[in-house]
Amino acid sequence: MDPNSKRREDYRRNNSSLNLKRNGAFAANKAPKKPKGHIVARIIGIVAVLAVCFAGAWAAHLYFTLHSAIDGQSGNNSATSAKIANRQPISILILGVDQGIEGRHDQGNSDTLILATANPDKNKATMTSIPRDTLADIKGDPGNKYFMFRINSAYEIGGNTAARKTVSSLLNTPIDYYLEVNMKALKSLVNAVGGVDVNVPFDFSYDWCDFHKGKQHLNGRHAVAYVRMRKEDPRGDYGRQLRQRQVIEAVARKAMSVNTITNYRKLVTIFTKYVKTNLTFNDMFALAMNYRGCMKNLKSGYIQGHDAWINGSSIQVASTAELQKKSDQIRTNLGLAKETLNNEETRQNRLNTEQNHVKWKDPNPFTNYQVFELNSDTPESGSSSSNGSSSQSSTSSSSSSGKKFLDFFK
Repeated sequence: MDPNSKRREDYRRNNSSLNLKRNGAFAANKAPKKPKGHIVARIIGIVAVLAVCFAGAWAAHLYFTLHSAIDGQSGNNSATSAKIANRQPISILILGVDQGIEGRHDQGNSDTLILATANPDKNKATMTSIPRDTLADIKGDPGNKYFMFRINSAYEIGGNTAARKTVSSLLNTPIDYYLEVNMKALKSLVNAVGGVDVNVPFDFSYDWCDFHKGKQHLNGRHAVAYVRMRKEDPRGDYGRQLRQRQVIEAVARKAMSVNTITNYRKLVTIFTKYVKTNLTFNDMFALAMNYRGCMKNLKSGYIQGHDAWINGSSIQVASTAELQKKSDQIRTNLGLAKETLNNEETRQNRLNTEQNHVKWKDPNPFTNYQVFELNSDTPESGSSSSNGSSSQSSTSSSSSSGKKFLDFFK
């Protein structure tokens, strides 16, 4: 027998207590029993992953549904406008048109005109209401038949294009975008965002809706009644403008909130049916993301007009000083230099001050304000110089704009 082999056998017998096993270093130990907590954690992880997947799919569906609906109804492409993409100051004319209200189905007027601006660098926004009865040089009529009319008639004459041109000329400010909202949409829009909270200035009732002074939550039906009431307001149309700005501001704040995203189908339906705009979906998305800080510093106001009677009709005439003040405010927030107003409205004011001795600080309604001929220092044929009376020109012929003026104010 090999001596070495005998020695190995003796070694194994003498050291059997070590329980040595062949390849023991490479043998896998029996897997320990896993605690139940690991199984629960794994299930929760799987559910979380599925939730994220479903959320991503739903968000994508939301994005493309809104994208298609908003861009499709306006005929716009999906590109983000250069100004908005570059976070530049912008202006938007908000038009509330009265189609579909009280059985109307014609073009209608823009009973609500609000020029809004937003400056993301300053985080500042402005909302300037323009009274619907403000006397203005109506732009956008290809035949130039209309001259100095109530500003809300611009929409009836040439839609949002004429309205934008008229407001832009009145205040010497560029208007980048428009948002034309059918008043019929207000009820649905307010309901879609879960209602709005406003500070009611005084107690009143209108259209079977009761309002009490102080904070009040409004649903869609109450919101429509709230912004339409005018005759019971001691401030008349100016009080109504204040309430309109309240509701529009409240809707804008809630529309930018993620809390309303679950109602996107309702919002899509409303946009498709009742809202016209030249903003694309990407514009709106960028506004919500990059301009929302402006809402924290929102300054709202209105153009204060002076009561006047022209051919027996009540008109609001804004003084040159008032128009200049509002022009300066708007241009400043748009990052533009202030400019002295020089338009048809300021010319009419100057001629009335020089020839008719109109006193702008007189609180009584003007009865001697006249509309002068275009490019002339002669009053329009038939333009009133007293309350309800007509100062007919001695000339045998009158301009077409003079005839239109008379027809409009009858």
